[in-house]
Amino acid sequence: MQQNKNDVWVGLFVVIGIAALLFLALKAANLLQISFDPTYQVTARFDNIGGLKPRSAVRSAGVVVGRVESIGFDDKSFQANVVLKMDARYAFPKDSSLKILTSGLLGEQYIGVEAGGDTANLAEGAVITQTQSAVVLENLISQFLFSKAAEGGETKE
Repeated sequence: MQQNKNDVWVGLFVVIGIAALLFLALKAANLLQISFDPTYQVTARFDNIGGLKPRSAVRSAGVVVGRVESIGFDDKSFQANVVLKMDARYAFPKDSSLKILTSGLLGEQYIGVEAGGDTANLAEGAVITQTQSAVVLENLISQFLFSKAAEGGETKE
């Protein structure tokens, strides 16, 4: 009977350990978000979002102020619609602008918020059109190569 009790406790300990490891792995991979803080949704329109993904961070001055909720494509304006869930404790002016930035040289992409100067703040359902698209590394490399090829093709007289 005593060994049976010990087996139950060891099994329970193992199950709790596996659950804790799973929780930490999901948090580290940014696949789990547990927050009970009030939020508001805003939509931003970008010409190119690069490698931005749902659940990516929205940061202002390096502080996470929200998350990307979803990403869609508008076939009328041919732009990406990015729905953001912003923490309600952070209020940004209506004329704020957004940029897609990369943490490090090849790191994950996130949205950076630059606060504007308007007295009215963003509210639920607001649409932000002052955006700067992601810098795509492949485009920069191709522009560099084409400019070097054009310089090499010119003849000096």
